[in-house]
Amino acid sequence: MAMKPIQRSKDILSVILYPVITEKVLTNMEKNNELDFIVRRDANKVEIKKAVEKLLGVKVIKVRTRIEKRGKRATVKLHPDYSASEAASRLGII
Repeated sequence: MAMKPIQRSKDILSVILYPVITEKVLTNMEKNNELDFIVRRDANKVEIKKAVEKLLGVKVIKVRTRIEKRGKRATVKLHPDYSASEAASRLGII
């Protein structure tokens, strides 16, 4: 008997809490086409990917997550057709 996935009732855009802006993040933005966000602790990689794609209108290749003192941090790698710098400027980060 197959189990149904648990449906969570939360808005996809409420997954991302705020962007992370440090010198290292800015370097990764230029070199690796990546953006960093603090996300909800219960968010999974699929939800983070959908939220970033909907919020920024870009295509996400990869999502890496880790737990830090200030919360769950997600590093999102964008498709080479999209620029992380342009996406960050649309968000008002840089």
